Amino acid sequence: MSGGRDSTKPRSAAISPRQAGWLLGLLILVVVLLELGGDVVRDWCRYDRASVLQGEYWRLVTGHLVHASWMHAIENLAGVGLLAALFPRDYSLRQWLLLTLASLVAIDVGFLWNEPQLDWYVGLSGVLHGLLAAGAVAWWRFESSVLAVILTAIFLGKMTYEQLYGSLPSTSTLTVVSEAHVYGAAAGLVAGLLLWLHAAYWLRHRPSL
Repeated sequence: MSGGRDSTKPRSAAISPRQAGWLLGLLILVVVLLELGGDVVRDWCRYDRASVLQGEYWRLVTGHLVHASWMHAIENLAGVGLLAALFPRDYSLRQWLLLTLASLVAIDVGFLWNEPQLDWYVGLSGVLHGLLAAGAVAWWRFESSVLAVILTAIFLGKMTYEQLYGSLPSTSTLTVVSEAHVYGAAAGLVAGLLLWLHAAYWLRHRPSL
């Protein structure tokens, strides 16, 4: 394998296993509690364009935390677990939160600005695509170039397939809103690159001891 690791990688500042465990546990708890609320909670929390435009802005956040079914919720939580396994030390807790926020905001703005036909949306998959894109950027920085190429090729292949043919075959019968994946991935890519540039700038201008 060719390639090497970026010496600017803040290993000591990376998210710790304890922090990751607490964060993942909290997310699972929130998702499970919301799912237990059934249709009433789902309808009150989902992204609903008409309701958002009438001032129910909480839906811009909660819409990503509720799911159409238990299977949908389990699939998304499995995606979170996969991210935790793939990128355990690539970003700090604050950076992961910033990446999540960037993806969430990009999806919401994209829906409101560019998807007037989308009446409602639920699920975390758009944000997950943003975090995966940021993780791919981190692999280009820190890991083997071969691994980065493989991950990028798989990710781009999935995104391209969704745009050309719709959702991938799966056990879920849901209609996938692929636009959420595009907006999330674009935000994750941009945010990941900005963090990379920030780290490079800091390294170049940090005071010498």
